[in-house]
Amino acid sequence: MDPVLINAAAIRQLDLSPLAVSMDLPLTELLDRGPVVELRFDWPRDPEDPRELAECPEPRLWALRADARFPWLPLLLERDHGSLIRHVAMVVPHEFSRTEGLRFEPQALELWITHRLMQLDDLCRNHGRSMRGNLSQMAAALGYELDDSFWSLLI
Repeated sequence: MDPVLINAAAIRQLDLSPLAVSMDLPLTELLDRGPVVELRFDWPRDPEDPRELAECPEPRLWALRADARFPWLPLLLERDHGSLIRHVAMVVPHEFSRTEGLRFEPQALELWITHRLMQLDDLCRNHGRSMRGNLSQMAAALGYELDDSFWSLLI
């Protein structure tokens, strides 16, 4: 799948239409594709601006809007080139340092991932799918170790 380009105009207008090609399909079809959606942001920054993309308020607001509209988006974001981690960094408090890299605020990540796992597990099961393996992999890609007993709590 080709990367989805999110340009500056879409970011400024909170326009989610760049995702339409990927998100307008039936959810079951999207789930069958797996984590293949790659987001690329084209957001102009001054070369002197030390901030990472996830620290810029405008792209963060766009990502929050996308996350609210498409709660299953994290399950579909590719994990090898950073789309999942970049997306989560846009919606979960974190710190970034040149020496240590990205460090999520632990409680914020725990709350977000727990909420999202419950939400996506219910959503997938309502569509006749068990995606717990993929959900566990998504959590692991974010550095979150999921205890095996977690799934037994969800009936």
